[in-house]
Amino acid sequence: MCLSNVYKGEVKDENLLARNIADIRVEGGKIILTDLMGIRKEIEATIKKVDLMDNYIVLD
Repeated sequence: MCLSNVYKGEVKDENLLARNIADIRVEGGKIILTDLMGIRKEIEATIKKVDLMDNYIVLD
């Protein structure tokens, strides 16, 4: 199973928005993140980078 962490701007501990994200959806101008436990978080952002090898996502 590949779960990812989500960061704002760049990959730094202080920029961490969410851990163990299993699903990402784009609806309008919002990114909807759903973690392993089914908890959803909505963020107004755009996707800057998705790294599937290192399991992280960066939003702007």
